[in-house]
Amino acid sequence: MVGRPFPSGNLLADRRAEFAATMAHAGDFDAAIEVLTGALEIAPDWAAGWFWLGEYHERTEALEKATDAWRQAMALDPCDPFGAGLKLDLLRDVPVAETMPSAFVETLFDQYAPRFETSLLEQLDYRGPELLMSTLKSAGFTRARHALDLGCGTGLMGAQLRSSCDWLGGYDISRGMLDVAEAKGIYDLLDKQDLSDMALSETSYDLIVAADVFIYLGALEQIVGWCAQALEPQGYLAFTLEHGDKPIELKESRRFAHSPSYVTELLQTAGFQNIKIEDCVLRQDRGEDIRSFCVIATPTRQTPELDRDSDEAVPA
Repeated sequence: MVGRPFPSGNLLADRRAEFAATMAHAGDFDAAIEVLTGALEIAPDWAAGWFWLGEYHERTEALEKATDAWRQAMALDPCDPFGAGLKLDLLRDVPVAETMPSAFVETLFDQYAPRFETSLLEQLDYRGPELLMSTLKSAGFTRARHALDLGCGTGLMGAQLRSSCDWLGGYDISRGMLDVAEAKGIYDLLDKQDLSDMALSETSYDLIVAADVFIYLGALEQIVGWCAQALEPQGYLAFTLEHGDKPIELKESRRFAHSPSYVTELLQTAGFQNIKIEDCVLRQDRGEDIRSFCVIATPTRQTPELDRDSDEAVPA
């Protein structure tokens, strides 16, 4: 049978849910729905079970029932670690979500950590760190004294950066990913941080990178403002994004795509210049190339000194 994480606390309900998962894996979603519905009669307050029930209903195109199940999952766990709110938004004619629940991102990558590199490198042909490093060098980057890898994951970007940095730190929301990165011995500092809600930095950096990370944030005003404050005057900000026709667009993959014009305008507003945008393909998904782009930018001027205890110090 196919095991599932996030047990209900009731052994009988869990066994039924595992049986339902096995049926769903075999493509019999009607049977999976029937069995999982029985499990939820035993454990009605089980948010994960309601989320999976919504997924099964979605596969049978019973979207009203899927909506009801996902709403129940969110009511039981408002932090939304399973991303039910994103699923609901994708059912709209025009999705409106511009952010992603932090609990969902953390849960996703904690579960993904053990197979992350195998999946990305061997199955999805991921090459973001190499492309970002190449774009950085073409923009004039040679070496960093203090570099920060935002959303460092298991250290794929850090492995590219290490030989070009005197000091390298890494932030990630997932403890599971950080544990894998720590075992590699690449970073001088690793810290668990929610990139959507970081305090002003007391440290300045001459390189900040985010490889395949901002696609999980959506609206980028806050994180770009943070980077503008934390970056040295002659430093580099480098990141990758998936290409979208709208400023911010939630995709079926539950990742965000962004338009280059939105990114350019945002960086200019935040005080960056020498903005370099280079089209690329970062990965594949279901055999299709994912249109993407690398972004390199440097600050226009030194960020004025701020009173870090003042509300006015918080970047927009």
